[in-house]
Amino acid sequence: MIRLLAPAVIFILIAGFLYVGLYKDPSLVPSPLIGKPIPTFAATMLRDANKTVTDNDLRGQLALINVWATWCPACKEEHGTLVQLAEQVGIPIYGLNYKDDREAAIQWLHDFGDPYVLNVFDDSGRIGIDFGVYGAPETFLIDEHGIIRHKLVGIMTPQVWQTTFVPIINQLGNTVAQQ
Repeated sequence: MIRLLAPAVIFILIAGFLYVGLYKDPSLVPSPLIGKPIPTFAATMLRDANKTVTDNDLRGQLALINVWATWCPACKEEHGTLVQLAEQVGIPIYGLNYKDDREAAIQWLHDFGDPYVLNVFDDSGRIGIDFGVYGAPETFLIDEHGIIRHKLVGIMTPQVWQTTFVPIINQLGNTVAQQ
């Protein structure tokens, strides 16, 4: 009798976990890197395969690091917001082009605008793994010392910027233009 009930009980438990998971917000995935320095890396720049960029190039001021790719529909959806932020807010945005084709990514920026101060080309996804990236898009807020202060999994919208990023930036003692 127990052997007959065991599969049913296991099925009910798994179904319960899946049901609960459907109602969780994936953008609230905690990151163990919050409060820690950005991972060290050295990679080529997207637009110039002969130039190397390192994690030190992203330090020195409050900034955003945006993980994006041309194959990512959500990245296209958020791109307009990033272009607006780059124009209006004055916080540098660094791109991490994740598991993408270099030429396609360069064309994307030509077609849709380039909000990035510079773009790191992460064709293998190794840098993304070190950042704990689950997928694109993701956006990290780093302070002037390169410490990760916040991680957004999902689309940056004007509302997310106002309700999540601006308060954190203000807590860090910086002021930013409202979008």
